[in-house]
Amino acid sequence: MIPSVQLPLHGKRILVTAPRNYAVRLSSQLLNQGALPVLMPTIETCALADFTQLDTALTQIDTFDWIAFTSRNGIDGFFQRLEALGISVSVLKNCRVSAIGKDAERLANFGVKVDLIPQESSPKGIIAELAKVPDINKQTVLVPVPEVVGIAEPNVIPNFVAGLKKLGMSVTRVPTYMTRCLDKSLYEVELNLVRQGKIDVIAFSSTAEISGFFQMITSKADYQQCVIACFGPYTAANAKKLGMNVSIVAENYSSFAGFAEAIANFMLFVYSK
Repeated sequence: MIPSVQLPLHGKRILVTAPRNYAVRLSSQLLNQGALPVLMPTIETCALADFTQLDTALTQIDTFDWIAFTSRNGIDGFFQRLEALGISVSVLKNCRVSAIGKDAERLANFGVKVDLIPQESSPKGIIAELAKVPDINKQTVLVPVPEVVGIAEPNVIPNFVAGLKKLGMSVTRVPTYMTRCLDKSLYEVELNLVRQGKIDVIAFSSTAEISGFFQMITSKADYQQCVIACFGPYTAANAKKLGMNVSIVAENYSSFAGFAEAIANFMLFVYSK
């Protein structure tokens, strides 16, 4: 047992903006590094209000060569709806499936074999691997995606769909779950901590979280005393486009353990000067 005072993030308050299901996992890794996570999900993921498009796709699932999952939420929404419709997972036997990083483990829990896990844990990584598949330009792909409400849709999914089409694939994107911004009135205490400089690091795991965060603050001055950390280069690139000064980018963005380690390494470096 290591005393908490010896852990790299001892006493550091890290604001976690991820949705609840992700926030729990990220906070656990931050706690392992000695941090004091402060939870402030700026977005939430939930069930769709209208399943029409998803139901249509699921009842025609055998017409797709590939299913390309880009998130755990997409996986959960997909299989929850299969169950609700009484459709057996066996209908996927003729489809090949791709997933990112540890999301493959989630699919294994549903009894689904993952055919493609890209070396780079990103939608761009999926495209790079699919480009190596013979006759990929003749194949069809279903892309389960979020329906984004209350904020502009981040460029990740549109860029992914465009990349698949560039390979010549026939792409069907289908809303599988909802991502929506939460009300800032929930977070009077947490936002005051940010403004007062009592938050050491703000940890963003997606572009949607950043968009939600901007709807909760008054100006950039609100967070100027906080270090900005991003879970991978794509989130970081979008943060910079939105005017943020990003100090930490996880090189290992296949798991939250890598994100927490990147934050710990940066803070150790800063405070060792």
